[in-house]
Amino acid sequence: MKNILKLVMAAVLLLGLSTVTASASVAKGQKLYQKKLKSACGFTGAAMAGKHSQDEWEAFHKSGLDKEIRKLCPSVKDKSLKGKYLPHYFDFFYEYANDSGNVPSC
Repeated sequence: MKNILKLVMAAVLLLGLSTVTASASVAKGQKLYQKKLKSACGFTGAAMAGKHSQDEWEAFHKSGLDKEIRKLCPSVKDKSLKGKYLPHYFDFFYEYANDSGNVPSC
């Protein structure tokens, strides 16, 4: 019984340490931008991300990133702004914002 308890505690500890807190990614955001938004926006991902600073992108993320994307790209389709895409877009825009010093390859 003691061995089983130790095994369970070790498993819980391992799961707790290996849990990923954020599932969004910059690379996925870049791919999604190229696939879903680039043609509707009419400019590259670097230009899109460079429209705002990291603090501004963070504020839009909290208040409605989809509204800001729609403002910058009025012809974007609703299906390109699904809720599951927004965290990835945010990570991409935040990583390559005008004050980040990073430049994407798209």
